[in-house]
Amino acid sequence: MRTSFKNIIKTVGNCFMLLAGLVCLNSCSGPNVRTDLDTTSSGIINISVDETFKPIIDSQIEVFEALYPKAKIVAHYKPEADCLRDLIKDSATRMVIVTRGLTDNEEIYFRDSLKYIPLFDKVANDAVAVIVSNQSADSVITMEKIRALLEGNTADKEKVVFDGTSATSTVRFAVDSILRGKPLNGDKVVGVKNSEEVINYVAEHNDVIGLIGVSWVGDKEDSNQVSFLKKVKIASVECSKCGDNIFVKPYQFNILYKRYPLVRGLYYILKENYDGLGNGFANFLTQEKGQLIFRRAYLGPAKMDFTLRTVTTN
Repeated sequence: MRTSFKNIIKTVGNCFMLLAGLVCLNSCSGPNVRTDLDTTSSGIINISVDETFKPIIDSQIEVFEALYPKAKIVAHYKPEADCLRDLIKDSATRMVIVTRGLTDNEEIYFRDSLKYIPLFDKVANDAVAVIVSNQSADSVITMEKIRALLEGNTADKEKVVFDGTSATSTVRFAVDSILRGKPLNGDKVVGVKNSEEVINYVAEHNDVIGLIGVSWVGDKEDSNQVSFLKKVKIASVECSKCGDNIFVKPYQFNILYKRYPLVRGLYYILKENYDGLGNGFANFLTQEKGQLIFRRAYLGPAKMDFTLRTVTTN
């Protein structure tokens, strides 16, 4: 009887050890690893993008998705302020692409609320182009004239048209970088729906200048932009570091070497604390293929080195 009881205990013990081993094997072999998360090259994510950069980001996404067929990046184009609002309030927004990184206060907010700080980095240098009607006799402009128009210190009827009726990145650039914090004069400013509407408005009015992201009009090899340039022309802006009476356009060389005075950055801010699709796209933007796409679009890549060479031509 005693021997039988020992056998029972031994059998139960063996069963317990077998069960424990199965549990350990199950947990260690990976079935409990989450399979609903995206990877750096697969899945679906939503990003919010400053509408100013729609042409170039459309190109980046097209190439990225061609390289990684299992990846889908859904871009929502909107004013910069709305993109930053999405970053804070919309849990579905994984990344925003705007003209600045995070402020110190924003870093503190995310650290306190998310327990980590979103990554951000500059991927390219962009410029605000000044456009005028093709019927306009004058296509050169000084920074003093632009500043006077924005402040309302001109006696003529000329106005400035912006790419939105709310806080767009171009409006913020005008206030922060051109007016140094002074407010815009409402009598001299016109706001339309988006960048394409700026082009249409300028084309139809000889007494306005338009401020628009150069990625909408800077690529003369893009068929859409060629059609836009049949409606408007890009003005030359005074270059303060080039000497007296030198006016330059927002060409790639002038953007890279800051000869053009209205240069700004293009940044991503990534709200992702694991190696997901947002990280994959961010890496793509900063590495060779993404940087070459920026270069091909005549922006200034921020992660590629360029060598300036002197050549002689006949």
